[in-house]
Amino acid sequence: MSFLAQRLSAIKPSPTIAVTTKANEMRAAGHDVIGLGAGEPDFDTPQHIKEAAKVAMDRGETKYTPVAGTVPLRKAIVQKFERDNGLVYTPDQITVGCGGKQVLYNAMMATIEAGDEVIIPAPYWVSYPDIVLLAGGTPVIVACPEETGFKLRAEDLDAAITPKTKWVILNSPNNPTGAAYTAAELKALTDVLMRHPHVWVMSDDMYEHLVYDDFVFATAAQVEPGLFERTLTCNGVSKAYSMTGWRVGYAGGPLELIKAINKIQSQSSTHTSSISQAAALQALTGPQDTIPMFTKVFKERRDMVVGLLNDCPGLSCRTPEGAFYVYPSCAGVIGKTAPDGRVINGDGDFIAALLELEQVAAVQGEAFGLSPYFRISYATSTEKLTEACARIKRLCESLS
Repeated sequence: MSFLAQRLSAIKPSPTIAVTTKANEMRAAGHDVIGLGAGEPDFDTPQHIKEAAKVAMDRGETKYTPVAGTVPLRKAIVQKFERDNGLVYTPDQITVGCGGKQVLYNAMMATIEAGDEVIIPAPYWVSYPDIVLLAGGTPVIVACPEETGFKLRAEDLDAAITPKTKWVILNSPNNPTGAAYTAAELKALTDVLMRHPHVWVMSDDMYEHLVYDDFVFATAAQVEPGLFERTLTCNGVSKAYSMTGWRVGYAGGPLELIKAINKIQSQSSTHTSSISQAAALQALTGPQDTIPMFTKVFKERRDMVVGLLNDCPGLSCRTPEGAFYVYPSCAGVIGKTAPDGRVINGDGDFIAALLELEQVAAVQGEAFGLSPYFRISYATSTEKLTEACARIKRLCESLS
């Protein structure tokens, strides 16, 4: 009899981390692998943010902090929400966690009962369903096909809601597709939610600042103030400020929910690093000029990658509104045979062939709940992206 908990059988390790791990192992063995699997900006953390962390250490800010986060950081988050999103919170309505993932995890653990349902539009970030399962809930996956721009439609949301629905998760710009909801598109969804007062909204806005082509970002509680008291608006410094390893995520929401989240956190990590919090404070309150610099480069890479992928036989790639991912279809290569004799029966086979035959690491669409697609992160150098796309094209041209 296994001593491991039964709950582990319901979940799987993160596929995106698994791809990155395998790519690193192949590199260590001497292979020239180009990794396009990680959702991590290749830019260094801006210097003024790193300097703030050093100053904090020198000042002795190396002790425990409040579970919810330091007061100065929570005040800065309050200012950020009001400045950027028109959402007015108080510091005690803010929670800071070890990355955005912990904030989402804490919220699910604090609210989900056995049998509760959580609506998750697909394609989805790989961790959403497993976090819901760990909390004892039931993920309700709603397919959002490419024909709808990979976005949830109001009628599909309405059809998915049942008396057991506790949450709906909205992620815009989206990981893995880069799709982002306009204010009008969000309003159509929030109109549905206003008719179902038992449903709470988790708005995952981690890629808020990474939008292109004059797209205007909006978030759920902003477009429908009537949802403010049942919305958890989540964000962090990882993507916009290239601070993935610092592990700082945050959220604003109703006081009762924030207290419950902090209660869960008090019995796990207690709080994220005091030094990371000092760095995040500087990120939010210091110069913001690196964000447009990052987005300019990301947009150039996006346009290049979309063009190169659309030139690959059997692939087609939609131009996303935000984030730093593309989600190309590989429907045109399904059923074909690779030079080594393997048959491409799905996106998993295509990704395996891409890694083993051309040494390019990407993530199969089945990991995100919608096939036959795959995710490429263009948060890496232009040179590597150019070479990776050449290898992808070479594989596609070799299929028969």
